[in-house]
Amino acid sequence: MKTPPTLASQASTRYTALAIVLHWFLAAVIVVGFAIGLQMSDAPVSPARVRWINYHKWIGVTILGLSVLRLLWRFSHRPPTLPESMRPWQRNATRWVHGAMYLFFFIVPLAGWAYSSALGFHTVYLGLIRLPDLAPKDKALADLLIDVHATLAWTLATLVGVHIAAALKHHFIDKDGLLGRMWLRGGAQMLSKPGSQ
Repeated sequence: MKTPPTLASQASTRYTALAIVLHWFLAAVIVVGFAIGLQMSDAPVSPARVRWINYHKWIGVTILGLSVLRLLWRFSHRPPTLPESMRPWQRNATRWVHGAMYLFFFIVPLAGWAYSSALGFHTVYLGLIRLPDLAPKDKALADLLIDVHATLAWTLATLVGVHIAAALKHHFIDKDGLLGRMWLRGGAQMLSKPGSQ
């Protein structure tokens, strides 16, 4: 029987507390933003729809800010190494998917912001801070940007789905404790290597 790893030995194989909080908070914000985007896309023109659009835009700006924080933290705090049991192609796939998600964390909200600008509507964060327009008012450009924004959003949703599926596969099939690395301390102990107790 293998000796369970101590907290000290786990420290180098886990993300920092701030990285974990940023990860789950960003994940929640993205899910809410995507749900609002779906809900408002078919809603009739009304004051309620305008409110949902504003919420969606504020969430997009929040995603940008959180993504900047995550990148800065990641550059200054090296992430834990991947399990040795992972094959080279899995390691490469993990890096590509993570890199693609980080890219889309930026380009999805930026495309939406530019669409709003091209449509002639300013982005006023939380109704308090007016942000600069990213594109001139142009109906043809707006028509193009809304399609770009939607396509990018669905692509990000697909990447997130792949990310979740891979995490669940590592947890339930590989049982390598990978999911526990991105969980706060108490939950990480319960999630680490299921079935090994």
